[in-house]
Amino acid sequence: MRRKNLIVRKKVKKKNNIFKNPKILSFYSNFESVIYKDIKDKSFVVAVSGGADSLCLAYFSKLYSYKNGNKIHTLIVDHKIRKESGKESLKVKKILKKKGISSTILKWKGKVPNSNIQKKARDMRYFLISDYCIRRKIKYILTAHHEDDQIENFFIRLIRGSGLTGLSSMSTKAQYNNNIKIIRPLLNFKKKDLTYVTLNYFKTYIKDPSNLDNKFLRVRIRKYRKNLEKEGLDTRKIIKTVNNLISANQALNYYKNKALYKHASFISKNKCLINRQLFSEEAGEIVFKSFSDILSLISGKYYPPRSKKVLNLINSIKKRKFNKSTLGGCVIEGKENFITVFKETKLKKTSYQLAK
Repeated sequence: MRRKNLIVRKKVKKKNNIFKNPKILSFYSNFESVIYKDIKDKSFVVAVSGGADSLCLAYFSKLYSYKNGNKIHTLIVDHKIRKESGKESLKVKKILKKKGISSTILKWKGKVPNSNIQKKARDMRYFLISDYCIRRKIKYILTAHHEDDQIENFFIRLIRGSGLTGLSSMSTKAQYNNNIKIIRPLLNFKKKDLTYVTLNYFKTYIKDPSNLDNKFLRVRIRKYRKNLEKEGLDTRKIIKTVNNLISANQALNYYKNKALYKHASFISKNKCLINRQLFSEEAGEIVFKSFSDILSLISGKYYPPRSKKVLNLINSIKKRKFNKSTLGGCVIEGKENFITVFKETKLKKTSYQLAK
């Protein structure tokens, strides 16, 4: 071991009690093994909401930076959806500061949604955080998604009738766009374990009142899970099912990539030309995955449009009379043997404030 690493390890031992707690040490080692393969000593962003899971992520990231010398950008998003969000953001910032973790608050300055709130809030967060990364050429975003999120996401997609791609969408690593990768190092952790770490170190965390509001499907699913567990459908079995779906999805991705190579040509980052043979020669799931990927890549959005809308558009394209449509920030045009997908004209970019 190099002398520098020895010095850093001593520094970590002195400043943190993690090494006195075997349970937390085991959790941290798991976290480190996930992110080191990609990040090593590079800069990265940590998305913090103030909940127990995200504060645990901030703590582990701090420990990781001690050892590897990374520059961490800890970001808090104030999306203005709730009246208390501004005060909560400052409170989170204060909690982090007490432990020597500097942070930046990103304030949303666009229109605040009043419908489909959770999805739009997520889109706002990703927009602000990714824009911050692009401006500073940061390639990695760490989020605090955990095992319970994985299960809830599975049930939400199941209720909506999602296919294989949707049911297996949450993986440890995912490409957000050509320049940014999202890493979820806590995906194998239970919520209660992350809460244990956070209370051990920070002694507190922010409780989001929307987590108790029954109008949100995710909240209702948490309650359904308790009844399902009584019937024998426990967490272990659900995670095994999700992992099996992820494995099957990876296999399909291999054939999807072959189909894209054969039938699609990216003329620029904002324009793609697709041979109509894609829609007639390839299996349905391959067509769906290929077309969804093209829409995401051209629009620059992490999440493609809802599967039902994509499938409806694919069915329209298969008809020779298809002329033109729009979906997910893209314009789709049909002409002779080809389909052209290009980005819609940009609207004025939404600004935001940085609160130091």
